[in-house]
Amino acid sequence: MSFGKDTCEDLRMPRPATGRTPVRNLRVPDHLWRAAQEKAEREGRTLTDVLLAYLRRYISTPDRKRAEED
Repeated sequence: MSFGKDTCEDLRMPRPATGRTPVRNLRVPDHLWRAAQEKAEREGRTLTDVLLAYLRRYISTPDRKRAEED
């Protein structure tokens, strides 16, 4: 299903541009996206709220060294 540029595909409804934050694009497998949406909905949260919480937690932790490639 195709939606216009002002449509939030995860909620299937038009969303007004708030201008507060830029829109970002992210590639996520469909099954993972749907499962995350369902869980967020059960918790009474938006997926944006969930992702922002994880990003804040991620940037607040010390950097980890990447494992050396064999």
